Amino acid sequence: MGKKKFPRPDALLKARGALDEEITASGARQQPREKQKRKRTEEDDPKFISSDLSNKILTKAQQLLKEERKEDGKEDESLKRMRHISLGKETKDSDEEDADEFPEDQDYDPGIIELDPKDEEELSKFLVKRGDDGPKTLYDIIQAKIEAKKDDAEWTLGAGEGNEFNIRDMDPEVVEMYKEVGQLLSRYRTGKLPKAFKIIPNMVNWEQLLYLTDPDHWTAAAMYQATRIFASNLNPRMAQRFYNLILLPRMRDDIEEYKKLNYYLYQALCKTTYKPAAFYKGIILPLVECGTCTLREATIFSSVLARGSLPIFHSAAAMLKIAEMEYTGSSSVFLRTLIDKKYNLPYKAIDAICAHFLRQKNEERDMPVLWHQCLLSFVKQYRTDLNDAQKDAIKELIRFQGHYLISPEVERELSGQAAEAAKPPKVEFNVVNVRPDTMEF
Repeated sequence: MGKKKFPRPDALLKARGALDEEITASGARQQPREKQKRKRTEEDDPKFISSDLSNKILTKAQQLLKEERKEDGKEDESLKRMRHISLGKETKDSDEEDADEFPEDQDYDPGIIELDPKDEEELSKFLVKRGDDGPKTLYDIIQAKIEAKKDDAEWTLGAGEGNEFNIRDMDPEVVEMYKEVGQLLSRYRTGKLPKAFKIIPNMVNWEQLLYLTDPDHWTAAAMYQATRIFASNLNPRMAQRFYNLILLPRMRDDIEEYKKLNYYLYQALCKTTYKPAAFYKGIILPLVECGTCTLREATIFSSVLARGSLPIFHSAAAMLKIAEMEYTGSSSVFLRTLIDKKYNLPYKAIDAICAHFLRQKNEERDMPVLWHQCLLSFVKQYRTDLNDAQKDAIKELIRFQGHYLISPEVERELSGQAAEAAKPPKVEFNVVNVRPDTMEF
């Protein structure tokens, strides 16, 4: 096969020259076209908006603003009235505090709690009937304080501490505004609260302003939102007053009427644990001390104790106070709940709880089953912290106040036999009775 022949360079140059002459003769452009730069307009620049589009946006915004003013006309009037009032530090928005929600709130069953009628009958023997003496509502309590301190000139003229009630002469417009806020809270379901209500914790006369909103007619959702605001903005002493005067009576009335606690009120009760001192002093201790706490109420309130994370110092002080109070049926429920949390209690609290049980030695009434169960839980958890004298005293106690099923268990725990019985039994094999042909290796 012959070698392929390529054209010479001279022949290529002649062909290229002939092609150039043909292009020139046809009238084609000899120089390349220059690219024209397009002038940028305001419409092409992303920083600018066209006039037509901006006009549409403005007209739409004006329409929306008019609609909002029609719906929230009352709110705008109340905000104008508050211009001359010193607002102080602005509180947190209630809608921005959802991060610290109780994770267990979703597990709450709002159904009616079924209780043993025998336990209710036994605890009813230790209850004190509710009397009509003494103030019940917030209005009666505030009026009683006003009448008691009318003649105290220093108290009326001085500013006083933030946790005391102080009489203030308020503008009639402010009074009317907070009454309108109370009407809003009486039908509140969801959404933001008025700013006039959020600034109440920062006021010196916060109790007086709170009374104007009529807390007795708040909805359950409004009570929950109010608890969130007051629990996060009030100091422990002021929060204790809010829990004791407003929240606790509302929850007890709800349980008495519906035989269960509203979901929003239960969430509010869970929120109160974020101020442990106020929670114990404003809710648990007054509930036990009043002597009218029913088994249903004790079961619902103690469920928050069981599920919440509460500091050991506050819990130990609460157990000490409950043990020193006169015995009621609810004492056993709350004590057993706190004992089952397995705190490392100081000896002072352990001695007070032991003395609490020993005081019932000469009780003529038969102690309820809940009392025996609480004693068994105490002995199981803290038997190693009891001295010999206390153990002997408890053994003698169960002879006078005994239960045919629980008292033997208490005695076994004190004697240490239960610890030995809890050990796994030793497995022994009898090799003599095993046939050789059935043994497998």
